[in-house]
Amino acid sequence: METTLLTKCLFEFLGTMILVLFGDGVCCAVNLKESKARGAGWIVITIAWGLAVMAGIFVAGPYSGAHLNPAISIGFALAGTFPWAYVLPYIVAQMLGGFCGAVLMYAFYVDHFAATSDEPETILGCFCTIPAIEHKTVNFFCEFVATFMLVFLVLLIGTKGNLPQAGGVPIGLGAIGAFPVPAVIVAIGMSLGATTGYSMNPARDFSPRLAHAILPIKGKGGSGWGYSWIPSIAPIVGAAFASCIYLLIF
Repeated sequence: METTLLTKCLFEFLGTMILVLFGDGVCCAVNLKESKARGAGWIVITIAWGLAVMAGIFVAGPYSGAHLNPAISIGFALAGTFPWAYVLPYIVAQMLGGFCGAVLMYAFYVDHFAATSDEPETILGCFCTIPAIEHKTVNFFCEFVATFMLVFLVLLIGTKGNLPQAGGVPIGLGAIGAFPVPAVIVAIGMSLGATTGYSMNPARDFSPRLAHAILPIKGKGGSGWGYSWIPSIAPIVGAAFASCIYLLIF
């Protein structure tokens, strides 16, 4: 297959769609009424989100690099490891993928959403992030720090000392690269995710939030637009700062 920009964007779309379908899917499984997994807890959510990222990476990695996140694309461009000309097309593909993944998730759990129509906050939390305590300054800081750590660690994973070598020459991680990043996602979720739900990704939060606003979900309530800018803007700022620190060091 010829890896044109269109091909790259197609796989960014597919990878992000799968990421959101699986990631938001575990939120549905754990939180919606009549689900066999209801009450399974935070550990299940954080592990499943890491595996959702891994699934997206396996799909998109060989073709697009599997950013699956506008903050990653912008951060990599700032770090000089990704062409700026690709940033906007990647972001469009990621945002569309996030929206379609959320719509698929809703169609899959439609009966369970109906059963949970008396819990609008639970319904919203299946689509996008909600802070445990709404304090926008602190919420922004939490998303900033979490995304900073994500992007900084992803950049470090690809440095010479962390790459396998052949004859003293570093070689790419290939498919093995799908494992370190999900492990980082799980670690961030367990350690830093409980305050805001660790969006770290506008395609994971804004696009599903938009799907929540559009879909005819009984009892869904509002879509939390007053908070929505934090899980979309803070990750981009965190990614930009991580890239700047990476450049200063390396």
